[in-house]
Amino acid sequence: MTSYALGLDYGSDSVRALLVDTQTGNEVATNVVYYPRWKQGLFCEPAKDQFRQHPLDYLESLEQVIQGLWKLAPADAAKNVIGVSFDTTGSTPVAVDKDGVALALKPEFAENPNAMFVLWKDHTAILEAQQITEAANNASENYLKYEGGIYSSEWFWAKALHVLREDKAVAEAAYSWVEHCDWMSAVLTGTTHPEKFRASRCASGHKQMWHASWGGYPPNDFFTGIDPLLDGLRDKLPADTFTSDEVCGQLVAEWADKLGLPEGIVVTFSAFDCHMGAVGANVKPGVLTKVMGTSTCDITVATYEEIGDNCIKGICGQVDGSVIPGLVGLEAGQSAFGDLYAWFRRLINWPLQNIEASDLIDAETKAKLAQEIEDKTLFKLGEEAAKLPVGQSGVTALDWVNGRRTPDADQTVAMAITGLKMGSQAPQIYRALVEATAFGSRAIIERFKEEGVRIDSVVTIGGISKKSDFVMQTCADVWNSPIDVLESEQSCALGAAIFAAVAAGIYPNVAAAQEVMASPVCKTYQPNPENVAKFDALYEKYKALGAYVDGAKK
Repeated sequence: MTSYALGLDYGSDSVRALLVDTQTGNEVATNVVYYPRWKQGLFCEPAKDQFRQHPLDYLESLEQVIQGLWKLAPADAAKNVIGVSFDTTGSTPVAVDKDGVALALKPEFAENPNAMFVLWKDHTAILEAQQITEAANNASENYLKYEGGIYSSEWFWAKALHVLREDKAVAEAAYSWVEHCDWMSAVLTGTTHPEKFRASRCASGHKQMWHASWGGYPPNDFFTGIDPLLDGLRDKLPADTFTSDEVCGQLVAEWADKLGLPEGIVVTFSAFDCHMGAVGANVKPGVLTKVMGTSTCDITVATYEEIGDNCIKGICGQVDGSVIPGLVGLEAGQSAFGDLYAWFRRLINWPLQNIEASDLIDAETKAKLAQEIEDKTLFKLGEEAAKLPVGQSGVTALDWVNGRRTPDADQTVAMAITGLKMGSQAPQIYRALVEATAFGSRAIIERFKEEGVRIDSVVTIGGISKKSDFVMQTCADVWNSPIDVLESEQSCALGAAIFAAVAAGIYPNVAAAQEVMASPVCKTYQPNPENVAKFDALYEKYKALGAYVDGAKK
């Protein structure tokens, strides 16, 4: 009998649902729903690096995306779903009360951004991250040695501490904090109450300093030494953590009814989007999977023998089982990739969106034309930028428009552009921005190799890898590496579906499920030998500019 696995991928802007046939690996149906409050820009202040998402955006969109999926799927497909799994952005934590209710779901906090999920790209906690890093470096045990040695403002403890310091009402009401990925599994299984709540290995290991060697989280006095506001929080977090092939619980009746799914089917422990995306991409030792979207997340895995006692510096963590059980998962990434291109598009299209309509054109027509032009801007820029000889523009840029995630996290740095002249036009600048994102990725690859992590090939997933030949060819030339692009449009949700199939017992392990369900390659980019040496020289300019900016801020 046909059975289906359901993968849910919560991205920065939307949730994607993917229905996969567990016997054939065919992607049967997919649906996307955008978060309504987020789309309106509510609760966010980009000038302050504040990005918050309301839990209702997640819950309402979940119902909409699943109910819409059944209109696209084969008849009665819902009855044959055997398991559900989630991936989300991260670190994206929220404060919960003593009953496990996300504070923003309570009337008194419904409009308070501090009571909402603090999105991964929120960088309001830079000071707190610096203080955590300093405390770890001064401790007898460095609790960051498995997280790259530097704590990031994008991560759990810094965000929680920042909110607790900033908002007394939230601090008094908050009993604990949970990650978005863990919250989704708990909601569907009725385990949000702190006495029932259990956590994933992925989120805990990469963002919360959980490690088996020190019995879970760092001791309470480590946190109180940073700020007494953290007193007792680590003891309210689940001591044990679980990999995503394990069952978190069964789908409760309330959500089975809302989603049109069978009550009692398995719900797995969740993980971050890039980790499950790597599983959908058939990641294995020596293969680096790059999830290329608004930011990038770079994932690879290593055997215990390969990694040994080596602590990789400047990345986002090395965690046993965070990607595939039985292997060490390693994470890195860039804080902005597509976001850098989107910033430039908004910059040059500002007049179109802000100049008022006139007697010659009505407001509705003006808005329609402005949107049409903006939608085509990056495509046209890419066309023209691709015609420019490598190195001819003389423009060099950094990709740090949203800070630097890796190597060596630092959210206080800013992007820079040098070499601008009167003759510099938008295509020349856009080319420099694309090169900057490729150089930032190269820095990550080189750091892995310098630290002894084997990288033999690169696989890419995400919207950018399917949309822009110019960006992908530039990356192949800069990295001097072939790049495989996956066929699946929803690789992260596909990875989640693979875990759902394993947890439901369809396959004995992830590797067996990947053989049937992982995405095939649709296109390969080969480096152009004529451009490789030219980009080597430009990369040195990128590193010099980065060193200057790093030095200037100190």
